[in-house]
Amino acid sequence: MNSVNDITGNFGTLYLPKSALVFYEAKGTEKTMYVEHFDMDKNGNPVNAHPLSVKEAEVLAKSLQTDEEKSKAFLKPKGILPTNILHINPSNDKGKVLWYTKSQQKQLYFVDSLGIPNGKAQVPAMLWLASKTSLTVFALANDRRPTEKTPLHYVPFFNIYEKGNVCMGTVSIDIKNSASVEEFIQAWEHYFFNSYFSHSLCENLTKTNIVNLWKDLINTDKPFPKETLKKTNKTLKNLL
Repeated sequence: MNSVNDITGNFGTLYLPKSALVFYEAKGTEKTMYVEHFDMDKNGNPVNAHPLSVKEAEVLAKSLQTDEEKSKAFLKPKGILPTNILHINPSNDKGKVLWYTKSQQKQLYFVDSLGIPNGKAQVPAMLWLASKTSLTVFALANDRRPTEKTPLHYVPFFNIYEKGNVCMGTVSIDIKNSASVEEFIQAWEHYFFNSYFSHSLCENLTKTNIVNLWKDLINTDKPFPKETLKKTNKTLKNLL
């Protein structure tokens, strides 16, 4: 996929060097410590060396505490857990969310070589599984909240591998460590639908020609034809 627009500013912050600390340890049996504080000039070079003051130490402690709180906030809901969330692993390193969306109208983008105009179309209900860096999607046969036994269908889009994992191409993924579960799923849905669909990665993901399918749906009010969906050999339980 190629990104339609750069939204990384919404999900990350650019930090510039402001100060530096150097820790000195005395030689001998008594391991006393001394900390020196440096300011940074506009080129990022350390200047104005001086002993770390009490005030500066308090600022440092507050900063470390804030970072720890942000880490613990990852994938926490802002309020009552949204009903479309099916499973959460809140680990900061290996965190994942499993959720579903009902059939809906979405703005879709296609590269010129596909011969499909950009526009709005109805898309089927979908099952989403995402970590900080990867996304897997499947289609669902109806809008009901899925269970472990719900069969999964291949999602009828381009840039999708047979196992459901999405090739994001040149799209830069940047999910904040402090992202709530609501921000997390909103970011992934934005990345997916606001990128250009460009090519097929495997054959026969639908029962009909996928290019003709979207040509027929784009810029119409036609419901997505569920009869074109193809079942995989997986159920939702296989993703847990």
